Amino acid sequence: MPILFVVIGVALLLLLMVRFKLNGFIALILVALAVGVMQGMPVNKVITSIKAGVGGTLGSLALIMGFGAMLGKLLADCGGAQRIATTLINKFGKDHIQWAVVLTGFTVGFALFYEVGFVLLLPLVLSIAAAARVPLLFVGVPMAASLSVTHGFLPPHPGPTAIATLFHADMGKTLLYGTLLGIPTVILAGPVFARFLKGIDKPVPQGLYNPKSFSEAEMPTFAVSVWTALVPVVLMAVRAVAEMVLPKGHVLLPYAEFFGDPIMATLIAVLIAIFTFGLNRGRTMEQITDTLGDSIKIIAMMLLIIGGGGAFKQVLVDSGVDKYIASLMEGSSVSPILMAWSIAAALRLALGSATVAAITAGGIVAPIIVTTGVSPELMVIAVGSGSVIFSHVNDPGFWLFKEYFNLSIGETLRSWSVLETIIAVCGLAGCLLLQMALV
Repeated sequence: MPILFVVIGVALLLLLMVRFKLNGFIALILVALAVGVMQGMPVNKVITSIKAGVGGTLGSLALIMGFGAMLGKLLADCGGAQRIATTLINKFGKDHIQWAVVLTGFTVGFALFYEVGFVLLLPLVLSIAAAARVPLLFVGVPMAASLSVTHGFLPPHPGPTAIATLFHADMGKTLLYGTLLGIPTVILAGPVFARFLKGIDKPVPQGLYNPKSFSEAEMPTFAVSVWTALVPVVLMAVRAVAEMVLPKGHVLLPYAEFFGDPIMATLIAVLIAIFTFGLNRGRTMEQITDTLGDSIKIIAMMLLIIGGGGAFKQVLVDSGVDKYIASLMEGSSVSPILMAWSIAAALRLALGSATVAAITAGGIVAPIIVTTGVSPELMVIAVGSGSVIFSHVNDPGFWLFKEYFNLSIGETLRSWSVLETIIAVCGLAGCLLLQMALV
């Protein structure tokens, strides 16, 4: 019966979000209440679980996401992202323009949320396509692929960060594994796949955007832009390597763990960015403060939705569903990575939102990790990759891609939806292979 109630809860979530278009946060809280009551929990206990779930999930996550949003907004507002893009494109040249776009998207994608990175890089993609006289999708698909992979695989993006918190996964290892699997995934879903789409050649859409173009003098240098954006990545990677290489009790280990903690890493990056992207560019502290304030508006609802997912997870745990699911997995031959990916993929197809699908799937499969001993870091990537599969008409990202690239619905399905599916399948295959290698 516990599984039946979970299924009913997920079906209710689909009904509220798909049929009645209810806000994801409100829908998740209502579903958490309903499942708790169906499981026989006293009403006051359900409320306590919801509070604990929201607080426990957002405790450190709010700080990481908040600092990450601040870093991304500072990068965008000073012209740093434009500097990274234009420099790489000039270095690679016309013949290798796709690889310049991939590297730009991957670099910028570490610091920016998908939608922000997409809109920010789109003017550059349009201008590159026009200058090089190549179809829009020839350069647009590699850009979208690199942004989507960083969004689905890598902290400090909302989905992977939230799932890592739910699974008690090490952020540094998640980042290393995600990068290792993300590179071949981006290559297949980006430059390789784009070569099959040359038949879709649409004119540059007019009037859809009004980007700010920075002059040479306004932008920071390439080195400053790249290294500031990658500070949290470097610090978390150093910590992960130190924990794998250095013996316990080594004098340097506490320092690596302190500075490589996701909260400290992102905070340090923001402090550096305030100088490199703000004060050093002639901006006042008032202007910098306004930028930091605006950045939080981008993630406010996202944080609430993730908190709602945490509430749902906590109700499942407190009502004993976690133990029931764990008992079902004992002796099962089904790979927990495949199971986690499949649940996330099913929710993605039904809900549209990759973040909601990832958080909901994370709450359902979290108990499996303890029972099976599977790598929580690989489970994060499995859920994250499953949550991006076959984006279609119920996903805002589908319409974003369609309108900006001036495509029909059929052309968007052939390009964007297939691109996302390639990412999802490559993520699953990579996780299964890496799991075998780690055993």
